[in-house]
Amino acid sequence: MDKKMNYGDDYKFIPATSVHSGVSEEVLSDLYVHTIQIANIVFYSSPDQNGFVLIDAGMPKSAKEIIDVAEKRYGKTTKPDAIILTHGHFDHVGAIIELVDYWQVPVFAHKLELPYLTGLKDYPEPDPSVDNGLVAKMSPMFPNEAIDLGESVQELPPDETVPFMEGFKWIHTPGHSPGHVSLFREQDRALIAGDAFVTVKQESLYKVFTQEKEVNGPPKYLTPDWTAAFDSVKKLAALNPSVAITGHGVPMSGVELSEGLRKLVDNFDRIALPKNKK
Repeated sequence: MDKKMNYGDDYKFIPATSVHSGVSEEVLSDLYVHTIQIANIVFYSSPDQNGFVLIDAGMPKSAKEIIDVAEKRYGKTTKPDAIILTHGHFDHVGAIIELVDYWQVPVFAHKLELPYLTGLKDYPEPDPSVDNGLVAKMSPMFPNEAIDLGESVQELPPDETVPFMEGFKWIHTPGHSPGHVSLFREQDRALIAGDAFVTVKQESLYKVFTQEKEVNGPPKYLTPDWTAAFDSVKKLAALNPSVAITGHGVPMSGVELSEGLRKLVDNFDRIALPKNKK
């Protein structure tokens, strides 16, 4: 018998929000993004499939909202084929256990992320010294302990295909976490970037609340490996994505996205690096 799944002892609701909280947007006909407080979840659905795929699992205590959004869009009798995790930080797995219990679906993540999702290894504690912004300063209250999904989580296929997401490949984009992945579809250059880069200055409470658009590096307070983070940004920029959905901030496309990524690559030290790493 499977042991009971559990969150870390530090799991809790985080009182942070933005003007886009509760807002949904159809980015492409098969990609639908919904913002929960300060983090995004993505729904993928193919016209020739009955189900859908959920990418990431929101903030802590958000399961009801995610289920309500899914049922409103796909119907009460439709459940996801799988949940894909870009990584396992608290704001991307906040409702994962309740969703797995409710839908009885498998979860997929990169093999290097599995220790943080099976109770074996905690993430580093958030670092409030990285930036003067208020979100960075409040980051010590963010959960960092491993959750345990037991046998419900499995490794993404080694051939880089994404289960139930035809045409998408997963790309290993570490730095923000060891097993962070982004999802990319060559056909239309659609990118689900997770937190490899984001479209808001995530350390600033004002910018998070207003969702002021700017291509930025991964959230500084939870990023331990900046050499890998820079390599991941360069790897994604080289793909020349036409549209990007990130873990934080609003979707971006076209010239705004390409110029933002070019600026980020050219000025990574100034834009993305924490003040204590410069």
